[in-house]
Amino acid sequence: MNSSQKAAGALEDVKIPVKLKLSALWAATLFLYAYGDIFGFFRPDVIESVKAGKIAGFQINQVFLLAVSIYILIPSAMVFLALVLKPEVNRWANLIVSVAYFATIVLSAIGETWAYYVFLSLAESVLTLLIAWHAWKWPQQQVSAL
Repeated sequence: MNSSQKAAGALEDVKIPVKLKLSALWAATLFLYAYGDIFGFFRPDVIESVKAGKIAGFQINQVFLLAVSIYILIPSAMVFLALVLKPEVNRWANLIVSVAYFATIVLSAIGETWAYYVFLSLAESVLTLLIAWHAWKWPQQQVSAL
């Protein structure tokens, strides 16, 4: 049996470019952020805190909402930037931003007792670490000798 006969029933395995992997990981991370925030509104303690104008010890005001908007803008922009930045800049941007967001996820989960929040924080942590790993392991361009 030759190799073409063996491969006849095999599924195609397409190599995914690192830029696409990074973009998809950022998008997946954002979905988890959104669901974590949405699920939080099913918690009586969160609802009462929001009604009182506070969340996680912060006063809900224009400054807080702007800061949270900027916090979410960065990974949202990374979905696009991971696809269009030049590789060297892209690699460092993904390394720096993913490690910074990993740190904020870990800090926000300290002392949390709700299982969904701990689970989502672990999942978000894994995704941001995967972003850092893929950026760190970015393949080197092969130079052909003529």
